[in-house]
Amino acid sequence: MSRLTLDKTNKKILGVCAGLANWTGMDAMIIRLIFAAAIILGFGSPILIYILLAMILD
Repeated sequence: MSRLTLDKTNKKILGVCAGLANWTGMDAMIIRLIFAAAIILGFGSPILIYILLAMILD
């Protein structure tokens, strides 16, 4: 299994969604759409999760 890291080559903002996509084997656009839908629909605090992942991942 690959290591979960930020993706510096396929990033839009910080590379969190692209890193998650590489780790799960999914397309990065699907992960970005999931984060966008979570923000719009107000599920939990996806912005906080994104920021925490950006700080944790290297």
